[in-house]
Amino acid sequence: GGPPGSQVVSEAEKIVGYPTSFMSLRCLLSDELSNIAMQVRKLVGTKHPLLVTSRGFVYDSRNNLQMRGLVVLLISKAAGPSTAGLSFQHDMVSGIYSSQRSLAEITELIHTAFLVHRGIVNIGELKSCDGPLKDMQFGNKMAVLSGDFLLANACASLAQLQNTKVVELISSAIGDLVQGIYYENSKSSEENCLTDDIGISRWKEQVFLSHSALLAKSCQAAMELAKHSVEIQDMAFQYGKHMSMSHKLHSDLQPFVKESSTDTMAFSLNSAPAILHQEFLGREAWLKQIREETPPHRCACVFQQLQEAIKAGKGVTSAIDLCRCHGNRALAALERFPPSEARDALANIVYAVTRL
Repeated sequence: GGPPGSQVVSEAEKIVGYPTSFMSLRCLLSDELSNIAMQVRKLVGTKHPLLVTSRGFVYDSRNNLQMRGLVVLLISKAAGPSTAGLSFQHDMVSGIYSSQRSLAEITELIHTAFLVHRGIVNIGELKSCDGPLKDMQFGNKMAVLSGDFLLANACASLAQLQNTKVVELISSAIGDLVQGIYYENSKSSEENCLTDDIGISRWKEQVFLSHSALLAKSCQAAMELAKHSVEIQDMAFQYGKHMSMSHKLHSDLQPFVKESSTDTMAFSLNSAPAILHQEFLGREAWLKQIREETPPHRCACVFQQLQEAIKAGKGVTSAIDLCRCHGNRALAALERFPPSEARDALANIVYAVTRL
């Protein structure tokens, strides 16, 4: 095991000498975004998701919104300087190059931009309790504008790194994010609105695009900035990929393994335990079970009977095994890095997300 998630983060921040909870602050406090923030205040009193996202940047330490940038800094320090980078050793502070710190900020800005963009609501599905239509339309405009602003800043900073391979890597990660979010939101029929007809292999492909590609390619890019070998770059990529996959599985499993109160935690019918449950049960039997346990015209919420049915099957235990499998592959990638506090911190992050 390892220390709890919050302790892992605070200890890791000490190692890299960088308060990553303020990593995006320089951009977030710019005049342009401050103006957008003033406009977003008009949404108070509505249920627009942009409000929740905005509050999360300031108050939500529990979800570790800055985790990606922290991992980029830790893996940069764990790898250390390369022999090829001797000409710019003077640029290293606390074992991390300034270009790698910039990359960590860029990674966070991109992640934040897509979080904001995910807050765009489907106007056609709104209910009267969500707030006035004009306010929700205004919220969508703000989500598009502020997300685009953050993404533009990230791209400008990326160009300043003056490394073609890094630009290609991070640009492809942005493309992966767009493709992953497209898969998440594309529903070809009313039945698919309830649950996707995909197996766990397809689920892993989609999760890599929408959750893992950015971190994996940022870790690889950090090694490229320090002129490390192709082998070390690949190990950094593997760590970022498998750690974030195990993190997503950990998140998907929480409604099924967390000892909560009498309230049922909301979960997605396209989460890993549900997808694995469908594989074991069969598509037709799974749809029949959903129809029996879920009232008509409810796509987002499920009820305790359905949650208990998934718990009673093999989906949850299989998802736990898969989470630990990805965690072990992340730890295996770390073995190629020399022993250090930074490497231990990266391992502790894996232990934190595979403890279920």
